[in-house]
Amino acid sequence: MSRERKTWNSFKKACMVTLLAAGMLMGIQTGAKAIDFKAQGEWLVGFGLSDATFVDKSDGKKTNSNDMFGAAQRVRIKLDAVASEALSGTVYFEIGTQDWGNAGDGGALGADGTNVIKVKNAYIDWSVPETDLKFRMGLQGPSMPNAAGGSAILDSDVAAVVGNYKFNDNVGLTALWMRPYNDNFVGRDINGTTRQRNYLDNLDLFALTLPLAFDGVELTPWVMYGIMGKNTLDGYNGFGRYTDGDIWSSPDGTVESTLVNFHPGFAADTTSFGNSSAYNSLFWFGLPISLTVWDPLNIEFEFDYGYSSGLGKYDLWKRGAGGQSIRADSRREGWLAKALVEYKFDWGVPGIFGWYASGDDGSMKNGSKRLPSLSAGGYFTSFMGCGGTDFWANNTKGYSYEKNMTYAGTWGVGLQVRDMSFIEDLSHTFRVALWGGTNSPSMTKYFDNRSSAWGATDDPYSYDGPYMTTNDNLLEFNLDSNYKIYENLTVNLDLGYIVNMYDTDTWNRSWMTDSGVQKKDAWKAQMTFAYTF
Repeated sequence: MSRERKTWNSFKKACMVTLLAAGMLMGIQTGAKAIDFKAQGEWLVGFGLSDATFVDKSDGKKTNSNDMFGAAQRVRIKLDAVASEALSGTVYFEIGTQDWGNAGDGGALGADGTNVIKVKNAYIDWSVPETDLKFRMGLQGPSMPNAAGGSAILDSDVAAVVGNYKFNDNVGLTALWMRPYNDNFVGRDINGTTRQRNYLDNLDLFALTLPLAFDGVELTPWVMYGIMGKNTLDGYNGFGRYTDGDIWSSPDGTVESTLVNFHPGFAADTTSFGNSSAYNSLFWFGLPISLTVWDPLNIEFEFDYGYSSGLGKYDLWKRGAGGQSIRADSRREGWLAKALVEYKFDWGVPGIFGWYASGDDGSMKNGSKRLPSLSAGGYFTSFMGCGGTDFWANNTKGYSYEKNMTYAGTWGVGLQVRDMSFIEDLSHTFRVALWGGTNSPSMTKYFDNRSSAWGATDDPYSYDGPYMTTNDNLLEFNLDSNYKIYENLTVNLDLGYIVNMYDTDTWNRSWMTDSGVQKKDAWKAQMTFAYTF
């Protein structure tokens, strides 16, 4: 092709792009007469120093496999297109989280990484004419009703349709249909058998909530039922990523951390793992209650129950059995009770909180006795729990656990003083919490290096929180400070320390390492600058 012809083609393309852009601008100007556009945003830039590894399981040495220092940033932009009080649309973009120096996410020299910009939410809100019935449709961030420390079941982004009707000032009703997963199965199961692609691989959730509000009393009983196709987890070995064909591709670990919470998650011979039923049943109910009738005294408590019918039987290896295995059940069923009592003063809000959750009883023949979850956000604490800045929970270096905390298999009690302020624009929250386990110590013999229940940081930390036996304890300290530099600019300093009181004799019964389990304390120091508008 001649140089002149190339130049002419380039000129034609440039003209087409110019005309297209002009048309889009004209369309926006025309639509702007009827649509009110509103924008919100958040810029975060943070610097973190931490050693968040409890145990080195590979060679028994007290070493940290993660970087101790890191810097990162994240941008979120939310745009609302409001036609009226009865109709609007929202799109929520995120450029997140970019670790400085990381080429994959655009933080390295040149700053041109790929797969960085993503849509976090995109939904429409509308009301049925002449009624109080409202709908929200699209990618959104629903959270199951909760009190006293956040949701232990679901608090995440998901595709959903939500309908809400308010009968009066005291009674309402909300119905939800959510589809977390569908059409991800490539047509090959864990044994390599070829099946129908994208068939029986959907996870659908149906929920009803009944918000009730009276003078000083709020309660919201709710129930949720789910069906999970037998191929939803196929291509998945049930306990970690099945890499042949890279069936799941979730760089932030969302798929793994969510789905693993349906089943026990221990070392197994998964070639025998299977499910004869087309669908697996899931069920939860909860009752959160908040009492402000004695204001400034605030009392909150909640009870949650969950059940997963399981994915079938599988062979579970057991240390000390001479290489033999037992036939285990993948059912999971558990409950959680939690509470918070606090009193508000002018200088701060002191309080006491606590929780107790069911744990595994030592027999895998009847499945797991821990509460199953979807993608939780328990936030009683800000190091082990989700009470810190989610910016650090979502990065890749493990500076905080702060992700999918359900408190399953643990108990705890803590003291806190939040929102302390003695200097203008400067506030602090201090917490101390004692953690314990409710799982049988005999469960450790089912752990080994293949078990994803130990998490990505080689610690006794699963995707729904720390796995703790009745012989284990943790003592956590948090000091989180917030200073408002300008009206729209704040700096947050989060300090945390965890005293590791895991029982090494108990965990030395596992297959984690032949040289013995070594433990150490964990700590973090994170500073985040936040510009919001």
